[in-house]
Amino acid sequence: MRRYGEAIASDSPRVRSDRATLQRLLPYLWQYKWRVVAAMAFMVGAKLANVGVPLLLKRLVDAMTLPAGSTTALLVVPVGLLLAYGALRLANSVFNELRELVFAKATHGAARAIALKTFEHLHALSLRFHLERQTGGMTRDIERGVRGIESLVSFALFNLAATLVEVLLVLFILARQFDVWFAVITLTALVLYVAFTVGVTQWRIQFRRQANQFDSAAHSKAIDSLLNYETVKYFNNEQFEARRYDESLEQLRQAQLKSRSTLGLLNSGQQLIIAVGLVAMLWRATEGVAAGRMTLGDLVMVNAFMIQIYIPLNFLGVIYREIRQNLTDLDKMFTLMDREQEVADAPCAQPLTDLHTPTVRFEDVHFAYDPARPVLQGVSFTIPAGKTVAVVGPSGAGKSTLSRLLYRFYDLQGGRITIAEQDIRTVTQDSLRRAIGIVPQDTVLFNDTVAYNIAYGRTGASQAEVEQAARAAHIHAFIAAQPKGYDTMVGERGLKLSGGEKQRVAIARTLLKNPPILIFDEATSALDSANERAIQAELASAAQNKTTLVIAHRLSTVVDAHEILVMEAGRIVERGTHAQLLAHGGHYARMWALQKNDGQNGL
Repeated sequence: MRRYGEAIASDSPRVRSDRATLQRLLPYLWQYKWRVVAAMAFMVGAKLANVGVPLLLKRLVDAMTLPAGSTTALLVVPVGLLLAYGALRLANSVFNELRELVFAKATHGAARAIALKTFEHLHALSLRFHLERQTGGMTRDIERGVRGIESLVSFALFNLAATLVEVLLVLFILARQFDVWFAVITLTALVLYVAFTVGVTQWRIQFRRQANQFDSAAHSKAIDSLLNYETVKYFNNEQFEARRYDESLEQLRQAQLKSRSTLGLLNSGQQLIIAVGLVAMLWRATEGVAAGRMTLGDLVMVNAFMIQIYIPLNFLGVIYREIRQNLTDLDKMFTLMDREQEVADAPCAQPLTDLHTPTVRFEDVHFAYDPARPVLQGVSFTIPAGKTVAVVGPSGAGKSTLSRLLYRFYDLQGGRITIAEQDIRTVTQDSLRRAIGIVPQDTVLFNDTVAYNIAYGRTGASQAEVEQAARAAHIHAFIAAQPKGYDTMVGERGLKLSGGEKQRVAIARTLLKNPPILIFDEATSALDSANERAIQAELASAAQNKTTLVIAHRLSTVVDAHEILVMEAGRIVERGTHAQLLAHGGHYARMWALQKNDGQNGL
């Protein structure tokens, strides 16, 4: 079986470009377009205030060079400039905070919308996808993708774009107020800085990708091991699981060390370019002051501009790396969203109707999970409305596959399945599954209360209806005896309950749903004889006037079925009532005799 990452890689080999990822994100943000526009306006206002600080600082320094005896000017001019200087600093902070406040709803709203759409799409994917995926790795990708949306917007819009706006303003002021060489030196240093940063960061990003892969692998192993806690204990494999987890952690550590060691090279190169640029600018400004072309305030202004530009650029490597990584994380989530539905509603699908007479027909059904290994080969049978048909046979005969196909978890390779004369491929999956209730062989419960798990059969059911279903499933007395009653937590996958208790909760859940079509897939396999007989009577009562498919291993549970089908190797080899099949003396009769001789009759 393929691992989750391998399944995605093989089914989605195309790598989406960063531009395409951004284009995919923009519609979610543009739903809050007035907030986007307002945030951009506040960002520009903050940068104008920030650029105004060095200009005011120049005037403040120049104002301090006064003729002798100018006491009034000394008292008035610097005080006014100082107040203006403080106001600009305050305006910068206020605009930045307003920008964050206005745009927060857009970023969080976009993240919520994308996360919800991904969640809904995952539920819409086929059972095949969910059998192949690794939960830990997939949830990690979704978590990083959602977090990446907020980081991407913050870094790209409020760091990179804001720095670009400030650089353009400074270049314009330097070129206009002094000579063009100030702008040329600044621009050259910036181009070299950006080129070096992007080049080295592009090389370094491979280590971040490796670290993320190893992080997902470690997370998947940890989640898988903890979910299978009992199996680990059964086989004394705690140290084996710890070694597997440690191998992934060691790979993660190595990738992180490579990333950290190359960061030193990036930082050193950046500081060298910044230092050369600053020296060149200050040398030219100092020369201008000495020659009388510039004032001392001009020198201070140039130095302040350089500091304001280069401080944000110090983080350019981090910003660029984070933007690229956020785009990668977001692309992984979009890849999940783009995963094609193997089983999808037809364009003109209509809700399933005529459910008062839901006759079910399998007509020459062919199916295989893997083309090399057919599971069902020309299976045909009918479950008349209000009747019960049972399917028996050895393990691997294809019995449980019938229920999966009836639920349309997979599409057929041949033949068709109809309900009330409607091909299930032509009706909506939602209406199809609302019409069917199942008690599965392997019952998995939510880590919530008993009441929640029973009410899951029909959300919104009253407490009285929940208790009525529990009584019908013979589990009310057990629940009432618990200290918290129906508020008793069942634990992860229902592990706090015994197999029989879990199965009775599943029966109660299906009885509460009360659909016109029922499937009992080894519904009483985890029950003792006394409870099985009691619940068998309840199931028979629940199946009255309902179209029912019973999949069973113990033949004693299906003796009253209107028809019994015996399957072997994906084919129906015998069919008839219990009495007819015994009289025939074939496969069914041998199975009956074997179970009776082994003392399993009635278990």
